Amino acid sequence: MSIVTSQKVLARLRRWFPTREFFMRSDGRVRFVRVSTRTQIVAAGSVAALLLLVWIGVLGWALVAQLVAGSQRAQLAQREAAVAQAEAKVARYRNGIGGVAQELERRQDYLDKMIESHVGELPAAASATPEKVSLSNSAAGPDAARFARIEARQLALIDTLTKYADARTARAETAIRRVGLNPAMIAAADRKAMGGPLIRAGTAPSDPRFAAFGRSLERMTAMQNGLARIPNTLPASLEYISSGFGYRADPFDGSAAFHAGLDFRGPVGAPIFAAAAGSVSFTGVRQGYGNCVEISHGNGLMTRYAHMSRIGAKLGQKVDAGAVIGQIGSTGRSTGPHLHFEVRINDRPVNPRPFLEANRDVFQQDHTHRG
Repeated sequence: MSIVTSQKVLARLRRWFPTREFFMRSDGRVRFVRVSTRTQIVAAGSVAALLLLVWIGVLGWALVAQLVAGSQRAQLAQREAAVAQAEAKVARYRNGIGGVAQELERRQDYLDKMIESHVGELPAAASATPEKVSLSNSAAGPDAARFARIEARQLALIDTLTKYADARTARAETAIRRVGLNPAMIAAADRKAMGGPLIRAGTAPSDPRFAAFGRSLERMTAMQNGLARIPNTLPASLEYISSGFGYRADPFDGSAAFHAGLDFRGPVGAPIFAAAAGSVSFTGVRQGYGNCVEISHGNGLMTRYAHMSRIGAKLGQKVDAGAVIGQIGSTGRSTGPHLHFEVRINDRPVNPRPFLEANRDVFQQDHTHRG
């Protein structure tokens, strides 16, 4: 604001609030009271500010009242909708008991098939399955209350199993990431390895919670299949690791050399086990390795077992984790009986130790070897 403008404003305020003088008589004495322009401006400003605050308060109260009224109307509308939905469900139960029974029966059939194919034995939290529904039971007469209980139990079971599947999936994904693999790629690879004749499983329920439940189970199964193909099982019942992964002094000439796996010392003839499920992709002799077996586990993962005294697997054979694939020996470039064990990703050697140590409690099968 310029000086000229300020002077004009000041002159106008002086005209509005000129200095005023008052004479007051009290107890026979005359007192002089002088009210300056500044004092009048301050008093007027205070009154204006107070009025503004009062106005804002009134507006705020009106706004709060409007919001409360809107919230109450929304709650009332929700209650009315819930009542209408409940009344519609009751009417549906009463007027179309056959259709309700068919829908509940279809839901139960879907539940049974999904649990059988993806879960197997139910977790303790979901052991109480809903009672069976059949049209023969409904023929005796309408039983809306019973059907309502069955539906509630089905939905509760769906919720419990969805959380169960999601929790198992999260644990499996954590284990997969800790060994440097991508869970998304494993899930994609699991979907690609599919086939067979088309056998319809029936019409899936229209309730979206059932579809979400199915997706959760499928992802859980994909992660579990991926875990089964990750080397996490000790390849033999051995005494100790005689040589680790990485650079070392070569046992023959002492020069610096890279060791691409782990050496486990053990007696000749001791069994060697597959470290994970897979398919035998090589059996025979490799230079430096002697008698050797290689197992492909998918997603670029391969394990190699070397220096065997006897090969006990066949090319193309499907093996589970813990399957006996050979015996310990000292063939090839070896200073004594032991198992040379490698883990390779896209034919690049990686340290097997994290695979053998990572989250063993996550894997569902017990691959402890005895004898």
